[in-house]
Amino acid sequence: MGEIKLNNIRVHAWHGCLKEESIIGSDYRVDLSVSADLSKPSISDSLSDTVDYVHLNNIVKEEMAIKSKLLEHVAKRILNRIFSEIETISDAEVSVSKINPPIGGDVESVSIKMKYSR
Repeated sequence: MGEIKLNNIRVHAWHGCLKEESIIGSDYRVDLSVSADLSKPSISDSLSDTVDYVHLNNIVKEEMAIKSKLLEHVAKRILNRIFSEIETISDAEVSVSKINPPIGGDVESVSIKMKYSR
């Protein structure tokens, strides 16, 4: 087994329960880690034998572009797409962070983390 990580994917999106959040939007950071058998691509040196991190990045960007009230909902959609589109992945973990959340305090970010396995 091996692990592929995408760290600090930065996007601007419109998630949140406040009306203003769906209009103005916020900056977000997404970290993604997936596990798969990487023995074949380590020998073949072929992109078709591995998990394409461009595909993973596109899934994250596309799901982050869909408005949601809760970060948990966005994370679940990301994980669902990963498992439905990439059969070789056995485990995936995603962390979605809202930068400078509007919670009435000096907070750098809030994050949720979800992990799924086949």
